[in-house]
This record gives sequence, C-alpha cells and structure tokens, in this order.
Amino acid sequence: MSFAGKTAIITGSNSGIGLGVARELARAGANIVLNSFTDTKEDHKLAEDLAAEFDVEARYIQADMSKPDECRALIEKAGACDILVNNAGIQHVSPIEDFPTAKWDAIIAINMSSAFHCTAAALPMMRKAGWGRIVNIASAHGLTASPYKSAYVAAKHGVVGLTKVTALETAQEDITCNAICPGYVKTPLVEAQIPDTAEKYGMTEEEAVQKVILERQPSKEFATVEQIGGTAVFLCSSAADQITGTTISVDGGWTAL
Repeated sequence: MSFAGKTAIITGSNSGIGLGVARELARAGANIVLNSFTDTKEDHKLAEDLAAEFDVEARYIQADMSKPDECRALIEKAGACDILVNNAGIQHVSPIEDFPTAKWDAIIAINMSSAFHCTAAALPMMRKAGWGRIVNIASAHGLTASPYKSAYVAAKHGVVGLTKVTALETAQEDITCNAICPGYVKTPLVEAQIPDTAEKYGMTEEEAVQKVILERQPSKEFATVEQIGGTAVFLCSSAADQITGTTISVDGGWTAL
C-alpha cells in the first residue's frame, strides 16, 4: 500500500496513539501533518524526524482542538486533506454528581466536537480531490461503558454516531469514514500510571497490569500504537474501499464480553 502524494492530518499526534498512527501512515508514503495544542521546538522536531525517516513531507501545525475555529483552521492551513484521523482526546474520572462542568465541556469539545469541525472542513477538500478517508479514533468506551467516565463515554459514543452519519453522507463518493475502537493501548501516558496503580493496590507492577488495568481486556495484553496505526493504514487502503460507517475494535476481546 502506498499513499504517495496524499496528505494525512492527524489531530493530537505529538505522542501516543496519534503519533503511532502518523508514523504508520508516513511509512506507507503519506505526507503528514502533526498537531497538538502546544507549539514547541520538540513538536516541530517530531515532524522533521518523520520527514527524514520516511522520506515524506511532514509539518507540525499548532491548533487547540477545544476551539471550533482552530479545528477548522488546522485543515485550512494544511492546504490539503486526503486522510483525516480525528484522534485528539483527554480524560477525567469522577462520579456524575461531582463531575466538574469545565471538564465535561472540555472532554466533549476535544474528544467529540473537534471531530465534527475537522470533518466539516476536510470534506470539501476530499470532494474536490475525488477521494478521501476519515478515520475516527473512538474507544471501546464508544461501544460500552464504565462508571465514573460519563463525559468520555458520551463523547466516544458520539464519535461512533458521527462516523455513521459521515459515512452515509459520502456513501456514493470515493470517501469513507470508519472508527477504530481501541481498548487499553500501551502509550507513555498509560505506562506512567502503572507504578501508581501498583502502589495503590499493594501489588507488583505486573499484577497491577493484569488484575487492574487490563481487567476488562480478555487477552491480558495491551494493544500497541503500531497496531492502531496499521489498522488506520488498512482502512485507508483500497482493500477497505467498501468498508464505511463501521467500527473496528482493537481491544483484545473487551467488547466480546
């Protein structure tokens, strides 16, 4: 599979899943636009390193995904958008009655509304080019639920719904829209939580991973960012031309329970 000449925009992509997806798309030949809300030398260096490693064009564009105007401006500044990966997300855990309003608003804005705004800006470019692929990074929590994650679960369910509507509106064009629903993925953020989880429960780190973090993941193994990236590459390939409006779970069997 080669995406030479295609431009892929990945939101929230200076670390974790987003960066993993960007790397796999670059490996397949796509030009890459990285994004996050920060604007540091390290952010731009990530793009430079991608360009050098995979011999593609790569840029970093700062945009705050909590702000609709900046979501849309990201797409416009990129100048082209053949592949859009809506990945940006944050999390907060709290009972509903104690859930801070500001946290609810931020999670809905970044995890769900940004996908709408970026998609709305990207679709005219895709239609003009006659081809487009939208991959929304949802979650196992877009298909099921856990207590104390009301905003995250609501947002990810919303992303799955948006995926279906986008697919229906583009069904007779060479544009597809699908959602990847990861379970627990081994990212730097998750790895950093392991020691604290082990200490909290009085367990070894391995016990904390198996009995607490991966409790709902039957495989008892983390998914990797490379696996999520590989799934995104597949969904953008010609093999997936008739796959649209659906979800692909990369969750070690979580949603089979």
